Amino acid sequence: MIPIDDLLLGAAAVFVVLAIVVLYRAIRGPTMQDRVIAVNVLGTNTVVILALLAAALDVPSFLDIALVYALLNFLVAVAISKFTVDRGGVM
Repeated sequence: MIPIDDLLLGAAAVFVVLAIVVLYRAIRGPTMQDRVIAVNVLGTNTVVILALLAAALDVPSFLDIALVYALLNFLVAVAISKFTVDRGGVM
């Protein structure tokens, strides 16, 4: 049977790979909305990775960092969306 720590680390590794795939969309996205969503997904993946690492490595301070990062990710997404709407980039 696989230890739960190894399973959590494996899940974190899968999320890292998915983040690398989404990074392509953040760089090459054909529209600004694609880039905003990709950056938001990258932020969410980072929060999930930090939470998985906190559980696997038994480091509770990673959860604090994940919470702060989630709040910042939300604020950045709102700010970028507002900036895009104000510039007339939404069709």
